[in-house]
Amino acid sequence: MVNKQKNSKSSNKKRPTKPILKANRWLLWAGLALLLLVGYLMYRHWHDNSLDGFRATPYNIVHPLVRPSAKPQALLAPATIKTVYNLNNKGAGSGTIAIIDAFDDAKIESDLNVFSKQYGLTPCTTSNHCFEKHKMSSRVKSSSTWAIEVALDVEWAHAISPGAKILLVEALSDRGNDLISAVNYARSRSDVVAVSMSWGGNEFSSETAYETNFTSNFGAVFFASSGDSGHGTSWPAVSANVIGVGGTTVSLNSDGSLASETAWSGSGGGVSSYIIEPSRQTNFNVPSASSHRASPDVSYNGDPNSGFPVYSSVPYNHYSGWFQVGGTSAGAPQWAAIAALSAKTLSANKIYTDAAVSGQTTLRDIVSGSNGSCGFYCTAQTSFDYVSGLGSPLTTSF
Repeated sequence: MVNKQKNSKSSNKKRPTKPILKANRWLLWAGLALLLLVGYLMYRHWHDNSLDGFRATPYNIVHPLVRPSAKPQALLAPATIKTVYNLNNKGAGSGTIAIIDAFDDAKIESDLNVFSKQYGLTPCTTSNHCFEKHKMSSRVKSSSTWAIEVALDVEWAHAISPGAKILLVEALSDRGNDLISAVNYARSRSDVVAVSMSWGGNEFSSETAYETNFTSNFGAVFFASSGDSGHGTSWPAVSANVIGVGGTTVSLNSDGSLASETAWSGSGGGVSSYIIEPSRQTNFNVPSASSHRASPDVSYNGDPNSGFPVYSSVPYNHYSGWFQVGGTSAGAPQWAAIAALSAKTLSANKIYTDAAVSGQTTLRDIVSGSNGSCGFYCTAQTSFDYVSGLGSPLTTSF
C-alpha cells in the first residue's frame, strides 16, 4: 500500500494540469503560425524581387481620336513620320526585326495586309517570307489588350522598314520567365538584326542576373519602351544592354511638316536602382546618374494625341478596325526598324559617340517638356535628359 501511494503521488506530480496543457498548445500553434507568416513574407519578398514575380505591361495608350470603325486619318501616315524623322530615301531595310510580345494575335497577318494596302506598302506575308510568327508554346492564349500592341509593333516596324522581315515571337504569357524565353529565342537567330520589346514593369533586385539575355552573338540590337506613367524607371528598358526608348509629342504644320517636338508628359525615365552605369553613359558624362544606369537613351513620338493609326480586327473594348495608338510602345519597334535600315551600323555605343560630336546631325535634341514635378530629373534640357534621353532620330547613319 505504501508503494502504491508513493507511486500515485509521484505520477500526480508529473502530470501537467489542464490550463498548462492548453497554454502549451496555444504557444505551439502561435509558433507555427509565426513561422508560416515569416516563411510567406520571405517567399513574397523573393518572389516580388525576382523574374518569377515580374509581370509585363504593354506600353500602349489607345486614344479615341480616330473612331475604330472609320478609315484612318493621314495625320501620321508612314510617309509623314518618315519626313518628321528624316527617314525618307533611306532604303527599305534588310535582316529580321524580332517583335517580342505576350499571348497570341490570330489575326495579325491579315491585319498587317489591311494596313499595308491602306498605305501602299509592300505586302508582308508568310508566303513571301516577309512575315513569320513563332509561338513559344502551343498553349498560347489570345489577349485583346496585347493584340492591339502586336498590331502596333508589327505594322509600324514594317512601315518604317518594309524590306526587313518581321519575326513575331509570342510568349506564353506576360510573366517574366515566359518573356525572357521569347527573347532568348529571338537572340539565338542569326538573321535577327534588332529586337523590340514594347513592354515593361517594375525593377526587381535580381534583374542584373539577366543582362546577358539582352546580348546576341550575331550583333542584334535590343530596344525597350521606357513606360507611359511619367517619371520612373522600367525594366527591361534600364538594362545596360538595351536601348531604352522614351516618348515625345509631335506637332505638325498644316502641310504635314514638323512644327515642334517636345518631351511627352507620359515618358518614363529615371535612374536605375540596381543596374550600374554603362561605359557609354560614363564616357558621355550623363549628369547626376550616381554611377547607375540612366534611362531612356533616346525617344520617339509617343503622345497618343499625336499617335499612330493601327488596324486590328481583334475586338478591343468592343471595337475593332482602325485605332489611333500612342505610348512609348510606338518607339521601340520603329527604332528597331531604323536599325534594320542602318545596315548593322546602329548600336547603343554608336548613338552616344555620335551624340557627343559637336554639331551632330544624327539626333534631334529635345529641349522642352517634362514628365513630372521632380525638377531636374523630370525636365527636358540640352543634351541628355531623363525624359527624352539623347533625343529622337534624324538619320539611319549611326
